[in-house]
Amino acid sequence: MINFDPITLLQGQYLQWIITGLETTLTLFFICLISGFILALLLASMRICGIAPLRWFVVVYVEYHRNVPALVQLLLWYFGLSAVLPYALSEWVNQHGSEFFFAYIALTLNTAAFMSEDLRSGLRSIASGQMEACRALGLTFSQAMRDVILPQSIRVSIPPLLGQSLALYKSTSLAMAISVAELTYAAKQIENETFRTFEAFAIVSAIYLTGSLLIVSIGSAYDRFIFRAGSR
Repeated sequence: MINFDPITLLQGQYLQWIITGLETTLTLFFICLISGFILALLLASMRICGIAPLRWFVVVYVEYHRNVPALVQLLLWYFGLSAVLPYALSEWVNQHGSEFFFAYIALTLNTAAFMSEDLRSGLRSIASGQMEACRALGLTFSQAMRDVILPQSIRVSIPPLLGQSLALYKSTSLAMAISVAELTYAAKQIENETFRTFEAFAIVSAIYLTGSLLIVSIGSAYDRFIFRAGSR
């Protein structure tokens, strides 16, 4: 008979590991989400600008991050870049949490690539005449993008951006591969200590599910808001 007892793992040191792992997961998620979104805005703007080398750079950047598994990207940053950094810089990074640092870089760059494509789709939905009107009014390209075009494209792109946010939230678990003490790492740590594999990962699964449903509910609420606003 299977002795399923998750309550045992929700107290003492095991509970503290779960809480610490959740804090790390949420911290990694939010800073990667913010950084990735800002970088995605820049990439989307570069993609539609008139400077060909910038467009080519973004194309290569996006294709790489969309077609190489996120785990491989994470391992490349952690094991690859750390090997070619100058010794002094490598020592400084190692002393200040290199695992979290490289996970942040890899997940941010990956998220930015996907978000930039969602934003580009939003930009393509904006009538080209708006840019022409902005230029006729004397606005520069950057001013037109900042004040007129991007705000509209962001509103259009919010549903797919929320989808990318959900993907990022789940992708934070990949950081376990380089020993970032996030939620999945905590579950593995508990499993190694107690051999209660089912209970440990059931608890963590419930936490991930709760977070994912929260993001989905935000998307549903936004869709309802847009529908009501459009029907007025």
